[in-house]
Amino acid sequence: MSPGCCAHGGFTLLETLVALSIIAVALVAALRAMGSTAGAASHLREHTIASWIAENRLAELRARQEWPAIGQRRGHGEMAGRRYTWSETVSGTANPLFRRVDIEVRAADEARTLGRLSGFAVRPLR
Repeated sequence: MSPGCCAHGGFTLLETLVALSIIAVALVAALRAMGSTAGAASHLREHTIASWIAENRLAELRARQEWPAIGQRRGHGEMAGRRYTWSETVSGTANPLFRRVDIEVRAADEARTLGRLSGFAVRPLR
C-alpha cells in the first residue's frame, strides 16, 4: 500500500479545539439557564409563602369578626420554618361598614417586601 492511497484517521488539533470550544460555550449557557431557573423558583416560593402569611392575617381578622381600628399594626408569622414580619394598614372607605386592610409581608431578616394583599373588613352586625 502506498502512503498516498488512504486518508489518515482522526481529527486535527484545530478541529478538536473548535469542538471543545463549542462544547464549553454550550455548557456555560446551560449552567446559566439552570442557575436562573433555580433563582426564579426560590423567588416564587418566597412570594407564595408571603402571600399565604398575608391571607392568613386577613382570614384571622374576618374569623374573629374584628372591627379593626384605623391605623397601622405589625406582627410576626412563621411558615415553612422561616419567620416573616407583616405590617397592615387599616383605612376607612366611603362605606362606613367597611374598612380597607393592606398587608405587606417581609422575611424577618430582609427589608424588601415579598408579598402584598389588600382586602376588606366588615363591621359585625349587632
